[in-house]
Amino acid sequence: MRFVDEAEIRVEAGDGGNGTASFRREKYIPLGGPNGGDGGDGGSVYLVATENVNTLVDFRYHSVHRAQRGQNGMSRDCTGKKGDDCFVPVPPGTIVYEATTGEKIGDLTDPGQQLLVAKGGFHGLGNTRFKSSINRAPQQFSKGSAGEHRMLRLELTVIADVGLLGMPNAGKSSLIRAVSSARPKVADYPFTTLHPNLGVVSVDDLRSFVIADIPGVIEGAAEGAGLGLQFLKHLSRTGLLLHVVDIAPYENEISPVAAAQKIIHELAKWSDELVNKPRWLVLNKIDHLTDDEIQPYCQTIIDALEWTGPVFLISAIKNQGTQALMYAIMNFLEEKKLQQQEQPRGPL
Repeated sequence: MRFVDEAEIRVEAGDGGNGTASFRREKYIPLGGPNGGDGGDGGSVYLVATENVNTLVDFRYHSVHRAQRGQNGMSRDCTGKKGDDCFVPVPPGTIVYEATTGEKIGDLTDPGQQLLVAKGGFHGLGNTRFKSSINRAPQQFSKGSAGEHRMLRLELTVIADVGLLGMPNAGKSSLIRAVSSARPKVADYPFTTLHPNLGVVSVDDLRSFVIADIPGVIEGAAEGAGLGLQFLKHLSRTGLLLHVVDIAPYENEISPVAAAQKIIHELAKWSDELVNKPRWLVLNKIDHLTDDEIQPYCQTIIDALEWTGPVFLISAIKNQGTQALMYAIMNFLEEKKLQQQEQPRGPL
């Protein structure tokens, strides 16, 4: 399935049904009075976060979503039927904007969550509503109001606990394959990952987290170079970033230190929020070095970057050091969750 993370749709709520002007007509009751019923309310349009939907690709081919119009009122004080609501499934993680103004309408994060995006029109009133002691045979009735029509821009950001960040061919896809059941493409050329991949890492039977792999970031990604601009936003919801660095690049590629510095620079240009997220350094492909070379060589990279945070030495392709990394991540996420629960709540 093609991964699409942005789409524009038009939503049209149903108009309210019209009221009706009617009078009771029965034998031996010459002055039966008004009995025109109200119309039904128009149906509304809701977006619903649905667990088995993971892309916005369907909206490229089905971009207009309409709710049903309310039924007109009828005689004998019969109210028209309310129009059926329209429920539009979207992936969890969908942010909804007004397309014309850019105003944020809502954010659907949890499966089953609903967001009203177009309210149905109000029903019209039948002539029964207008009768009074001085107007016993009213002819007037009201029409239903129009339902809302809106253009919406949908933006999908994947929901994951951990995000993998790095240059093309740093080994991010190999890492997610090694620690989860996700099977992204792995090859010896850049940009093998063309869309985000999610994997569930099970540390043990009752402990797990979700990890996201995005396409490699290159210099100028924040301005639109490569695929970085399109997918950096998917890291915004993660609680931890793993900065994966290839310590054994090909001869024509930049050094590990320069590669890591370019990533940090692009993060800073993209957003302060992203560059300030907790970020761990993961030096990958240590299998290219001998046991005696690993520690001193990796230390030179750490020193050159002036890195003060956690550092992990792994070989994703050999599954070396990955288990210790996953356990450390699980402990970090659990401690963070515990801290959030212990924080005092503000006044209601």
